[in-house]
Amino acid sequence: MNHPMDTPETRFLARQTTIHALAVVGFVALMGGGIWLAVYSTRYVPDVVGRIGSAAVYLGSVFTKAPEPSLSVVPTPVASTTIPFGEASSTPPSGEITLPVAPKKVQPAAGTETNGVYPLAGTTTPAPSGPADLVVHIGAIGYLATTSANSFVASSTVPAGSRPAVHFTIQNIGGTATGAWRFSASIPTQTAYIYQSEPQQSLNPGDSIEYTLGFDQANAGAGQTISITANFDHAVAESSTDNNSASAKITVLGS
Repeated sequence: MNHPMDTPETRFLARQTTIHALAVVGFVALMGGGIWLAVYSTRYVPDVVGRIGSAAVYLGSVFTKAPEPSLSVVPTPVASTTIPFGEASSTPPSGEITLPVAPKKVQPAAGTETNGVYPLAGTTTPAPSGPADLVVHIGAIGYLATTSANSFVASSTVPAGSRPAVHFTIQNIGGTATGAWRFSASIPTQTAYIYQSEPQQSLNPGDSIEYTLGFDQANAGAGQTISITANFDHAVAESSTDNNSASAKITVLGS
């Protein structure tokens, strides 16, 4: 049997054949990897991006003006009844015994009750004095039944898939108007996040705003802390900042 000679030409052809074979294998592997990456991106990447993009804070508020001085008057009705005495009876016949008859009770008629609120005209109320003073009060914790802040449901436990929420009030108990101010909310989301509000309207002494704040992507578990801080950036000169923060704990059920 004749064998091809081991010449430079045959060795060159053998190397060329090997290189071509490796190139074909590499191309096939590259195409397969590209197809797998495309399938992975189509199936999983939008889902991850969708979860990140769905995170949101839902905020609703109601402004309450400080009440004007007034006087409430509720008179107490007075009822009286007069029971007349009749003419004296004649002397009973001899031998007969007459028992005294108790007068008939008459149910007194109730008077008419009236009430009203009257402005204190002509009187002066001492004007508040001193710097502004914002105070935070958390009224309730719960969750939003929908994406609207008006759907707040008070509860210490958040059902799986619902948005935890907090209902709180910020009031100016100081003596001057606040000017524009802001608040922040530290919320237990899967990625640590502190919400910072847009500038809020100025609050005169006694004015207040009630807020309902809900959020997505909450951490599941008991003892999740929600904290609210008024004037976190110290834009308002206050008489005290000791009452600027309040916090509450809530239980968030997992899915």
